[in-house]
Formats: sequence, structure tokens, C-alpha cells
Amino acid sequence: MGQTAMRSERQVAAGPSLPPAELLAFEPRRRDSAGWCLIRFVAAARGVPTRQLLMPNRGEAEVALARQLAMYLMHVVLGRIYLDVGRFFGRDRTTVSYACALIEDLRDDPQFDAEVSRLERRLEMRREIKHAARA
Repeated sequence: MGQTAMRSERQVAAGPSLPPAELLAFEPRRRDSAGWCLIRFVAAARGVPTRQLLMPNRGEAEVALARQLAMYLMHVVLGRIYLDVGRFFGRDRTTVSYACALIEDLRDDPQFDAEVSRLERRLEMRREIKHAARA
């Protein structure tokens, strides 16, 4: 077997290489700088890589929950409609609707509700600071 064949087999075994998050930002559906700030913030808060929040597959449970939380916060805090949130994440608006309903249901747990409330407050503070800096 030649060098080329071995290299291509290794690439297949390792899976497709993912573009860096900076390149993903240039996609027309993802030109939302506030959205990027939000997903980086949620990824850091939940301890998952930002890239995984934008993957087309569901991923592991903690990644899926972080993505659903980011969708919820994008809708609630940034005021984006389901269709726009879905486009940003490469999902259907009904998926965003499901994510928002799920997060609302999970907020019945006081610990989870406290975490989401903390994230909402911190995101609101960031938005206020950015708006004040522009004025």
C-alpha cells in the first residue's frame, strides 16, 4: 500500500477535519456577532467546545444540552425569533422551539434555574456594557 492510500485511510479513521470557529463565522447565517459572543459564553460556562455547539449532529448529552441552552438564551436574551436561531445553529425552527420548551421545563429544578438566571443576568450585563460603549 502506498503513502497516499495510508494517509487517506488515517483521515477517514480520524473523521473529517472541522473548520475553525472563525471560518464558520463567515457563513451568511452566522454573521451575528452577539450570537457568537453568546455561544462562546455558554460553551465556556458549560465546559464544552464552541465548535461542538455548531456541529450538525446531536453529539453527547452535555453538548446537546449546552446547545439547547444557547438556543434558549439566544431567543430569550437576544430576542431572536426561532427561525433566526435555527439558521444560526443549522437547525429547524421546530428544533429551537423544542429546545426552548425543554429548558423552560428544566427550570423547575431550582439549581438549574439559578444557573440559567445567572447566565441571563451576565449576558444582559454584557449587552448593556456594549451598548453604553457605543453611545
